Amino acid sequence: MTTLNSPFWRTIDVARRAGYSVQQVRNLERDGVLPPAARTTAGYRVYGERHLWSALAYRALATATGPVEAKRIVRAVHERPAGEALALLDAAHARLDRERTDLALAEEAALAISKDPVEDVRPSDSMSVSELATALGVRPSTLRHWDAEGLAVPDRVPPRGVRRYAPAQVRDARIVHQLRGAGYRIAPLRALMPGLRSGRGREDVAAALAVRGTGIAVRSRALLDASVPLSRVLAPSVDDHSSAGWPLA
Repeated sequence: MTTLNSPFWRTIDVARRAGYSVQQVRNLERDGVLPPAARTTAGYRVYGERHLWSALAYRALATATGPVEAKRIVRAVHERPAGEALALLDAAHARLDRERTDLALAEEAALAISKDPVEDVRPSDSMSVSELATALGVRPSTLRHWDAEGLAVPDRVPPRGVRRYAPAQVRDARIVHQLRGAGYRIAPLRALMPGLRSGRGREDVAAALAVRGTGIAVRSRALLDASVPLSRVLAPSVDDHSSAGWPLA
């Protein structure tokens, strides 16, 4: 029977301590998340400390970044210079930071922009597609897509039906821009915009953004949790087959 003092580990030992099934451990080895296991003369896999730390790092990273990026990071730890692997980790932290910033902007936009006064407007206050696209920092095709989806619908000026955005429609586009940047999908936005225009949908937006904020916090914590096993995998003293320093399940 394998114990915590055993020098070699079976597939099931790694699976139990990493929270995976035996097949999942084999799949992680196949995908390069775990280093290749040694084999006994009978052909059985033999794992060590480095394999478990790799599995634990991947488990946390999969929550933080998604499985595709998590595999990329852990494989880089095994196959690339340490600096390249750390750069990928830095990029994951930077993406979460940008998401937090975008979320804060969206929360401000949902509460403040929808209250912008739009009464007593003049024709000269309207904007063309190119003017609004420049102001928002998006492509004109993006505004046309939002028009087609009913999110920010401009007026059509005869005789050629040129798009012109009145102040209320500019406000709609600003709200859509901020909420899209915070991760809002088109379908939920299509349902929310009528309420936002009338002032009735702000609570729905605030609740949805709060859920997104919770999700970002969960991913941030998972990224923090990944740092311990990743540092152990990167440590030059880690032995692929030694159980010394093995974390308990």
